[in-house]
Amino acid sequence: MTSAQEHFSAKLAFETDASDVHAARRAGEEIVVVDVRSEAAWAQGRVVDAVHLPYRDIDVRAPREIPLTARVVVYCWSPGCNAADKGALAFARLGYDVRIMIGGFEYWAREGYPIENADGVHRRPVDPLVGVPRIRSRV
Repeated sequence: MTSAQEHFSAKLAFETDASDVHAARRAGEEIVVVDVRSEAAWAQGRVVDAVHLPYRDIDVRAPREIPLTARVVVYCWSPGCNAADKGALAFARLGYDVRIMIGGFEYWAREGYPIENADGVHRRPVDPLVGVPRIRSRV
């Protein structure tokens, strides 16, 4: 295998993106999506049905709250945030099968996937810079 093949194979083994997470969940795959951001960030909005577990608390809380056999996907704010990397490292040290959702919450929301906050579940319009707006049928 070439070094490029090794690099991209390894990268894909530890990263996923919003569209793949959404598709896997719709297909019924059991994935625990973990928001590793602060309480204030969580309150602003999050992936629907995500678990809130700030990266600093993973070592203590994850073994009590998330089965070791779970497939875990962590996210933070955006591509400019490394809290997901810190969270993924903490999960990996504990022996979890973990991936980072690249793009974080920003791209989840920009791609039009459901988000929730204290006001309920919402969808933002798809940002044409990151995805193709879906046509919703009236049926």
